[in-house]
Order: sequence, then C-alpha cells, then structure tokens
Amino acid sequence: MSATQCQAPRDTKKENDLTIIPIKPAPRANLTWPEEGLTRVPYPVFQSKDVYADEQNNIFRGAHWNFLCLEVELPNPGDFRATFVGDTPVVVTRDTDGELYAFENRCAHRGALVCLEDQGNTKDFSCVYHAWTYNLQGDLQGVAFKDGINGRGGMKPDFCMQDHGLRKLRVETLHGLVFGSYSDDVAPLDEYLGQEIVERIARVLEGRKPVVLGRFTQMLPNNWKLYVENVKDSYHASILHLFFTTFQLNRLSQRGGIIVDPSGAHHVSYSAVDHAQETSSKDYSQQNIRSESGHRLEDTSVLKGTDEFGDGVTLQILSVFPGFVLQQIQNAIAVRQILPRGTEETELNWTYLGFEDDTPALREMRLRQANLVGPAGYVSMEDGCVGGFVQRGIEGAQSACSVIEMGGDTAESSESRVTEASIRGFWKAYRHAMNY
Repeated sequence: MSATQCQAPRDTKKENDLTIIPIKPAPRANLTWPEEGLTRVPYPVFQSKDVYADEQNNIFRGAHWNFLCLEVELPNPGDFRATFVGDTPVVVTRDTDGELYAFENRCAHRGALVCLEDQGNTKDFSCVYHAWTYNLQGDLQGVAFKDGINGRGGMKPDFCMQDHGLRKLRVETLHGLVFGSYSDDVAPLDEYLGQEIVERIARVLEGRKPVVLGRFTQMLPNNWKLYVENVKDSYHASILHLFFTTFQLNRLSQRGGIIVDPSGAHHVSYSAVDHAQETSSKDYSQQNIRSESGHRLEDTSVLKGTDEFGDGVTLQILSVFPGFVLQQIQNAIAVRQILPRGTEETELNWTYLGFEDDTPALREMRLRQANLVGPAGYVSMEDGCVGGFVQRGIEGAQSACSVIEMGGDTAESSESRVTEASIRGFWKAYRHAMNY
C-alpha cells in the first residue's frame, strides 16, 4: 500500500492541515481543595507526583497555548529550534513554504529524539537509532530497509508511513512570539490572551524586530508553580529585593497597578518611577523591611533609563498561562520560559532582547541593565533561592495550606499592587484546567 493510498487514523482530527491526536486524560490525583477557595493552596499541589502527571496532560498538553520560541530565531527555510511543552520535547521549524510548524521531538518508531541540537538548519530529521526520516512538517518520509533485503524482512505490506508522523501541535504567532498547543479546541491565541494582555504585549514588541542579546538557563530548586506565583506576586519585590527599594526602581507607592485577565490566567504588573515623590516617602521606613539599607553604587549608570514607550512606565511584568513571561525593567527587555522538571525542580530559560533599530547608546543601556535580572541579577537573584526556601519549608506539611489574602479574596484588576490578586488569578485558572 503506497503512502497516497493510506487512510488517516480513525480518531485523528484535522486543524489547518495539521493532524491533531487527542490526548487521553491520565488518572486523577487525589487532592481536595480547601473550602476557602482561591485564598488557600494545599501544599501537596507542589509535591505530588500524581498532580505533576495530571498537569502535563491537563495544562501543558491541554487546551492552552505554550510559548515555544521567537520568530526571529527561525528566519530561513530549514531553520529549527528545539524546545519543550511542559516536559515534552518539541521541535519548531520553518518549512520551504515559509510557514512555522511544531511537532514532538520523539521518533514514532522507538521513541528516540530525532533532533539532537538546540537549533540549526536542515532539510529533514533522521533518527540516529534506525534512520526513520521526517520532513520539516514532521511527516514520515523514509524508513531504512522498509522493504527488507533480497525480499526478506522489512515492514509488513500494509505499513502506512502517513500513519506514523510525529505528533503535531497547532502554531500561532503574535508580535514575533511563537506559541503552540496540542488542542484543536483552544481559542485562537489573541482570544485566549484577551484584549488587555494583547495590547500590553504590543506595547513592547509591536512593529519591532527583536535581536537576541543573550541567553541563560537557570535551574530552580522548586516546583514550577512556585516560580509562577513569584512572577505574579507584585508586593514581594519591596520586601525581598533590597536593590529595588534601595535605589527606588520599584516601590508600592509608585504609580502603577495590576491587570488580571477575567479567566485569571494572565496578568500584568506595572509601575513608574517618581524619584521626587519617593525621596520623601515614609511608607517604607515604617514597615521594618529591608528597604533602608546603606548600600550605594560606585557606578549609577545601571539606574539610568530612557522612556522608549512614551508612557513613563519603567517596569512591566506580563505573564501568560501556563509558563511565559515578558519583562520590561527600565530598558532591559527579556522573555522567560518556565518549564517543569519534576515536582521539585524548574528550568527557567531567559532570552534577553534588543531591537534592530536600537541606537548604540540604547543597546549599551540594555546590556548594562541586563545585570539587574537573571540568575545573578542585582534584583532577581533572590528569586532563584526563595522558591527553594518554600519547597524545603513545606516538606511534610501534607495537611497545611498557604494563605493568599493580601488585597482581598478576588482575582480582579487593581490600581494597588499591595495585593495577591494575580496569584489568586493563577489558581483560578489552574483549578479550572485541573478540574479541582
């Protein structure tokens, strides 16, 4: 039977000419959510292997959009980039038709990786194990010794190559960001994000061609959801991050606010520095927190920025459920990809961005301010360890819960950043996805 005569598998679905294979749900983890709802999170959710398995199926391989890479990383036909959706290895390609494709990095034969490099350019992918070969859309094109040798061996006569392509994802792009989904039911990407989130992404990226300035991969000693909580926690920055408050880059008394998507899934936290107001502020000195240090900088150029967006906002942290972050801290622009690596470890990928039309002065400013963030950033190095403090602290606390009541008990947008509303929003979306 030739490939053109093969029939598609009975339970596959078509979406934009991509074969979407439904994922069967895994057995449910035994977890009871407290009656207090969004203001309580049971600690076993950060520890249970059954919960972790459910998350892979219901969230990462469920009806959600996962950040894959940047369009600028795949400018030419044949370009590819290896990435992950949750803990599943995935390859993103640009084919000769100019379109982007994504599929699992797992040979349909015996499960080996078909792409062994992080990025590059190729005409096809051939598994090193048994040389099953796939095109840039993930379709099986060749099987070594398919017809045997001298009429002996080989695959059965009814073997159909089109039934053995790599599992494919839907792909959509927005302002140069590439997202993928296993689901043919999830809404289009712009609808999934909602107008406010789309506008805030456009604010930073629309009409600009990014340039990758650098990358870091940081391994965190904690569950992935603890880092997501940290990203969405707008008020810890004034307490945990000595650099932020000492040099007045981010204080809760500054102009700003929180945007929480109605679903709770996505959020934006933003603020604007006002040094004239902050110099006389007494709010922080009365809180017994680490904000009144005697530290000073020999070189203060890292604190100097320019208003490249014309709105005075000096900090914007935006998250997309389940694991994407777009940051603007002064003129330091970066995207972060949050990937689970078991119940107690998270891979955090940082990509620092400039833009093709940057002036030399602005490019130098971005590079200087890149020192603010990342694994050893003046601001964010504390985030690399505090999640581990939580993971270690909750060991054995199977019947206890965290308390998330700052700013009330709802998951709504707010003009105040002294709130945990966006964290409650995450758990609202999480519980919906996990059916808790």
